[in-house]
Amino acid sequence: MSTKFSIYKLEFTTGVHFGKGMLNDSDCVFYADQLFSALYIEALKFGKAEIFYEAVRSGRLLFSDVLPFASGRYMIPKPLLYVEPPNKGDSEEKKKYKKLKYIPIEWLQSFLTGELYFEQNPMEDFGEYEQRVMAAVRRKDDTLPYYVGVFHFNPGNGLYVILAYQEYDEKELAEKLLESVSYSGIGGERSNGLGMFELKKAGKGKDMLVKYLEKQSRKKLLLSTALPREDELSHALEGATYLLGKRSGFVSSVDYADELRRKKDLYVFMAGSCFEKKFDGDIYDVSDGGGHPVYRYAKPLFMGV
Repeated sequence: MSTKFSIYKLEFTTGVHFGKGMLNDSDCVFYADQLFSALYIEALKFGKAEIFYEAVRSGRLLFSDVLPFASGRYMIPKPLLYVEPPNKGDSEEKKKYKKLKYIPIEWLQSFLTGELYFEQNPMEDFGEYEQRVMAAVRRKDDTLPYYVGVFHFNPGNGLYVILAYQEYDEKELAEKLLESVSYSGIGGERSNGLGMFELKKAGKGKDMLVKYLEKQSRKKLLLSTALPREDELSHALEGATYLLGKRSGFVSSVDYADELRRKKDLYVFMAGSCFEKKFDGDIYDVSDGGGHPVYRYAKPLFMGV
């Protein structure tokens, strides 16, 4: 059965707090495993958790990291491939290439052929960071201030996510869950009004994204956090160039344990990694002695390069 793609923009109406390990800092993007957790929590509310889990685990419903959308352009992770810069001896050009984390999809072909010239990082005016003072109320008349890192998207900028699906029912469920998340918020400090967004279907500019998503090529660009199953790992590593990242954090469930407990760490391939061999990945249980499973999404979504 052929895979179809749908692309959605998240236009934020508030600042966001996306964890980077420190409360007083914030990332500006949201990873696929975090999105899965947010969607799964919403699915529980609708009594659709098992249906959602099975659709994702089987690969019938997949999604990318929540990637940047800047100045009308869809950004993708810079491919982890060695490309000779246009001016080989130009140290400034090399520094610019090194700083790039994301590139507009329109730049991809020029980047791969080493013909890309640019004067400004396309993410330079993406948004601004703020350290916001919050107050934790411990007892009556006893508050403790603390700092929270908040990222604000500049006008015209935001994030987008790619859904890959096989049946309309799976797409419909994902849309319903994304819409629900838009009201409850995404990321941390939602109780303080952060992470709210308007969900919109992608319009102008999405065709080139879909073209590369459907492209059959020797090299495949990973667009999500992902980890092959043990029986897939050696095959997946053949010809691969990749970046590993540690995914960790705390379990946000009152039914899991009497006290706040950490999830097991999981090392995954990060978006931007490139592979010659596809793999299916899995949803891993990262619980550690609590009252129920805790799922970490690690299924791949690839783009042909």
